[in-house]
Amino acid sequence: MLTLLVSGLKDEAIARQLGWSVRTMRRRISRLHEELVAANRFQAGVIAARRGWI
Repeated sequence: MLTLLVSGLKDEAIARQLGWSVRTMRRRISRLHEELVAANRFQAGVIAARRGWI
C-alpha cells in the first residue's frame, strides 16, 4: 500500500489494485497518518522513507 501511495495513485486506484474497498483503503491511510504523525500523503511518504519502510 505504501509504495502505491507514494507513487501518486488515488485511493480508488490503490484499493482496486489491492482488492480492497475504498473505505478500507481510506481507513488504512488514516491509521498510517496517525502512526507516522503525518498531516498528509506527502509527509507520510517522506517519514516512511526515512524509517526505511519503502
